[in-house]
Amino acid sequence: MPTSRSRPRGAEPGRPPARFAPLRPLIPLVVVAVIAVVVIALPASLVRRVLPSFVGADDFSGTVWHGSAGAITIQGRPAGALEWRLHPASLLRLAVVADLHWVDVGFVIDAATELDRHGLTARDVQGGGPIADLAGLGFASGWRGTASFKFDEIRATFVDDGPGGAGARLDSARGTLEVADLSSPSIANGAELGGYVLRIADSGDLSDTGGPLDLRATLHLAPAERTGTLSGSVRARADASPALRSQIDSLAQMHAPDGAGRIPVEMEFSF
Repeated sequence: MPTSRSRPRGAEPGRPPARFAPLRPLIPLVVVAVIAVVVIALPASLVRRVLPSFVGADDFSGTVWHGSAGAITIQGRPAGALEWRLHPASLLRLAVVADLHWVDVGFVIDAATELDRHGLTARDVQGGGPIADLAGLGFASGWRGTASFKFDEIRATFVDDGPGGAGARLDSARGTLEVADLSSPSIANGAELGGYVLRIADSGDLSDTGGPLDLRATLHLAPAERTGTLSGSVRARADASPALRSQIDSLAQMHAPDGAGRIPVEMEFSF
């Protein structure tokens, strides 16, 4: 006598049991994995969208997480090339945290930075190179020598410069800047000026590291007004060139030297 086979409980007549039901919980994981692959592969050119208006970038390579821009401009001026490595977790708080490596000819800067809609904070900033390589940025035009620096922290705020566009205002800096073999065609016919070191905290202490000028000065910055004041004293050493000694003598005609032969100096500037 024929016997009927029992159906699995819950199975509908005429429909085979689902063989792939155990794989269904994996579907969300697969979707997340696909999205992660797409995000990781986002092109580096997307970084352009988070840059402040006065910074331009082109010639991209790599991804948005680890990439480079071979042509940076600042307010329309060529400003070298930049490589970055982003920290994705920072995006959750609407900030961009990245390790940066910037090069302009032979001048190099490395820094850990944080960029948000208010401004920029850079930490562990260090680097240096030929000062002449910064001329394209409109900085220290005509000056020669080398610079090296190490700053614990630099803070800047983005500001609206009116019809001229946007810019950045330096708020604070802590670190050391040193220059060597300094010269400028506008000073003593380009004579050697020696080396100097500037140590910045709340204010800056400037002194020479040897050379034709004995300089001691203090630097005070007013970031809100973008002005600074350098005050101190200077005197020529025995190895100063005739042209440099002549300029120091002219300075002594305006400011009488003290008993040690030091001439007081005070200079205001903008930045």
